[in-house]
Amino acid sequence: MIIYIHGFGSHGMGAKANILRRYCQERNIRFIAPSLSTIPDLAITTLEELIEAFRPTENVYLVGSSLGGYYALYLSHKYHIPCVLINPAIHPYRTLEKALEYVPSFYDQSVYEWNGSHLDMLRKYDVNPPCGEKTLLLVQTGDEVLDYTEAVEKLSDGKVVIEEGGNHGFEGFENYCESIMEFLV
Repeated sequence: MIIYIHGFGSHGMGAKANILRRYCQERNIRFIAPSLSTIPDLAITTLEELIEAFRPTENVYLVGSSLGGYYALYLSHKYHIPCVLINPAIHPYRTLEKALEYVPSFYDQSVYEWNGSHLDMLRKYDVNPPCGEKTLLLVQTGDEVLDYTEAVEKLSDGKVVIEEGGNHGFEGFENYCESIMEFLV
């Protein structure tokens, strides 16, 4: 079972989720991309419940993008399962300080409040040291939202792919589906 974890303000029907969903469907690989709460503790609880529900009968693998990468790293460490991180947030409790206010959802442009208590929740999920050997890190140097070097520095014990250029959305993501599956399965 592949669990895709979306980023801040995103949802389970985002571009990368849909690309990976199609790839998995074509190969009969079980896949889920839940739309998670904007409240970090609720998002983590949902993901923990999914992992615990699937693990008794099948292997679980995580793919996370941006804030979802931060969540995936925490869950990978907690459950000792492999993960793929795509332009992950490494210190979201710092980088998301600039989002303190009402922010739009990328799904329907509705707004939700992002406040200091959410940042405090995020701090609880920081992992040191990370499970590097269970991690595939995919970053693009052109990420306009996050400093890719933070991820490379923290996750240098894992498999690291640094692609020149690109953006935070990870241009050309469809070209990495096979590599992701080879690493995970």
